[in-house]
Amino acid sequence: MPYRLNKAGDIEVLLLTSRTRRRWIIPKGWPIKGLKPAESAAREAFEEAGVRGTVSGKPLGRFTYDKQLDEDGRFVACEVTVFPLAVKRQLKAWPEFEQRETRWVAASEAATLTDEDGLRPLLEAFSAKMAAKRMPAPAQGPG
Repeated sequence: MPYRLNKAGDIEVLLLTSRTRRRWIIPKGWPIKGLKPAESAAREAFEEAGVRGTVSGKPLGRFTYDKQLDEDGRFVACEVTVFPLAVKRQLKAWPEFEQRETRWVAASEAATLTDEDGLRPLLEAFSAKMAAKRMPAPAQGPG
């Protein structure tokens, strides 16, 4: 899940459209032989959305969705492990840039834009976790 801080210091998540049905999703793909799962996720984020950054080896969670296979229209259940990717830069062109649209959105809004039911709770939890990190610590009274 690519994310960044905007100029106001708010967390934004990068969503992109799926190639066939044009739904708002996060980058995801099949495991790549020879790469750790987080590294594979970072490679997919580059190929699908043109982003580079630092990926965490600790997953945010997992969800299942039905992927439509291009060849014959069948659906297959896929489990996705989601890794946070702190984006340092986004290229102007990348391998799938003519096939997808990308959009940076407030982390709190991202869950409302996707129709992937299993992804929504992960987006909501990520938004809440990042917002909590930004909250100043409560003032301590006299001890």
